[in-house]
Parts: sequence; structure tokens; C-alpha cells
Amino acid sequence: MPPTFAESNHSTRTANAHHRRSFPTEADLQANDLINELATLPATHTDRPELRRRTIEAWLPMANRLAHRYARHGDGRDDLRQTAQIGLIKAVDRFNPERGADFVNFAVPTILGEIKRYFRDRTWSVRVPRRLQEMRLAINDANTLLTQTLNRQPTIADIARHLGTSEELVVEGLEGSRALHAVSLSTPLTADGTVELIDTFGDDEHGYDLVDIQADLGQAIARLNERERRILTMRFWGNQTQTQIAAQTGVSQMHISRILTSTLAKLRTELDEQPTHRRRPA
Repeated sequence: MPPTFAESNHSTRTANAHHRRSFPTEADLQANDLINELATLPATHTDRPELRRRTIEAWLPMANRLAHRYARHGDGRDDLRQTAQIGLIKAVDRFNPERGADFVNFAVPTILGEIKRYFRDRTWSVRVPRRLQEMRLAINDANTLLTQTLNRQPTIADIARHLGTSEELVVEGLEGSRALHAVSLSTPLTADGTVELIDTFGDDEHGYDLVDIQADLGQAIARLNERERRILTMRFWGNQTQTQIAAQTGVSQMHISRILTSTLAKLRTELDEQPTHRRRPA
């Protein structure tokens, strides 16, 4: 699972402390001199492009260390390294020593911000709204904190109370987090592996056949004569018996039986001749 960044200040302080402890090297001192020189050089100076390139190269080890720190969460090292380097370039271009901060204190949050956006925007199998991505991060942080303070697994109500939001939004955030990673259709569902996830998807939809049959049936009924249509309607839509139909039409029940038999045979023949009610190809 990608790291959360709700404790970004803590992460920044930790990273800064790490770099301060390793700063006495000559290479680090040279990198610090380069960034300070670049910050004071006018934007139109002819030496600026080359100095900028040397400054970025000098600080690349710091960016790569930050990228390596989060690569253990399963994301590609190359992608994270490039993301961290983009953050470094932004930090180099924006750094202003007159604001009172040294470059490490300025660059680390900038690089971590790029890594945060990478995890937020590019590691989801299904793109979900930004608010759900941020809710997922907040839920993860709340879950970790509440587990320690409550000495048990927090409930949805506990998390909602801690975040100052509704339980519905917490549930929505949990549902959205399922989009972080896709599940392979070849995932086995049984111990022996004979049933896979894909086996549970899809089936023959006979509803399409019924729609076609109903359309063909309507056309076939329309071609019957008036008496056939009337008797058919009384029998199958009116749910009347042959005796009841005979009483209303003034003919014998036997005659009604013969009319129904011939009418149904006629309809069956017409439907068999229609190709549209056959099952559609998958």
C-alpha cells in the first residue's frame, strides 16, 4: 500500500535530520554552494543554464534517496526516481535563500509533494475523484492512530468521529479505495485453482431471445384475421376458458378448440420461419 502523507511534517523533519547528519561531505558542501550561487545569479546571465545543470546533478543523490525510501511500497523505482527528480528541479528553480530557509528544508517538502501526487494520481487502477483519494489517505492515518489509542480496531463510527465527518463519507472512502489495485481475472477462487474469477462473469442472456420473439409474435398476430385475434386475446390475455369464449361468441366449445389449435399452429409456423428470434452471437 502506498505511504500516507498526513504526517508529512514528521516525514519532512525526519528527512531533513537525515540529510543534516550526512552533510559534512565535500560533495554536499559543494552542492550547497552551487544552489546558493544559482539563487543569486540573474535569470538572464549566460552562465545560468550550465550552473543550473550542475546544481541539479549535485543534488540528485538527495532526490534519489527520497525516491528509494518509498520504492519499497511496490511501485517502480524508475518512476519514483523520475518523480523525485521533477520535484528537485522545481525546488532548484524556486529556491530563494533570502526567505531564511536552507535548501534542504525547502527541497524535501517539494520532492515529497511530487511523490505524494504520484501515489495519488498514477497508482490507481481505476480513476476515482480526488476527494475519495484524499479520504482514503485520511482514513489510513486515522486507522493507525486510533488502533494505538483505542487498543482495538476502530469502527467506522470511530473513524468518522476522529475525522469530523459522516459515516457515509467514510464508507464511500473505503469503497473507493478498492480501485487502488485491479484484481486479475485469473485469480483462483478455490483451493485447487479450478475456478477463477473470470468463471463467475457472464452468462447467456435469454432475455434478448424473449424480446425478439415478442417482436416477431406481435407481427404474426397482426396478420391473423379478426376472429382469430379476438379468440386468442380472450383465451391468453383474458384468461377465459374455451366454454366461456364459446358462450360469448355463439359457437360450440369444440369449434373454439379447433380455432385455437389452428391459430397457434399458424403462429408457430411463422415464428419458426423468422431468423430474428434466434439466439444472438456472444
